Amino acid sequence: MKSSKEALRTARQLIEASMVDGKLDLQKVRTIVAKLVEKKPRGYVQVADQLGRLARLEVEKNMARVESAIALDEATKATVLNDLRAKYGSQIEAEYSVDPDLIGGMRIRIGSDVWDGSVKNRIERLEQLFS
Repeated sequence: MKSSKEALRTARQLIEASMVDGKLDLQKVRTIVAKLVEKKPRGYVQVADQLGRLARLEVEKNMARVESAIALDEATKATVLNDLRAKYGSQIEAEYSVDPDLIGGMRIRIGSDVWDGSVKNRIERLEQLFS
C-alpha cells in the first residue's frame, strides 16, 4: 500500500501531465483513471482518490460562480469576467446565477475565494455588530 504522501505526490504528477496550455484536460484525467483501474498498480485506489480531489480543486480554481440578486445584462457579465481574468488569468470561466435572497449586489466564488458584496451580507454584518 502506498503512503498517503506517495499517493498525493503521484496524483500531483498526473495532474501536471494532464495540463494543456495551463488548463486541466478532463479527457486526459479520464484516460489516466482508466489506465489506473486497468493496470491496478500498488496503491492505485489512494492515487485515484487524490487525483479526483486535485482535479476537482483545479476545476473549481478556474470557474467563477457569480450570484446576483437580479439577472445581469451582457455588458455587466463581460465586465465582471474581464476583471476576474485580469486578477486570476485568462483561463477563468464564469457561471452566472440569480439568487433573490441576496436582496442586491453580488457574490463571487472562485475556489476558496469569496467576495460577498450583497446587501444580505451587509445586513448580517450589521446585525452581528449590534447584537
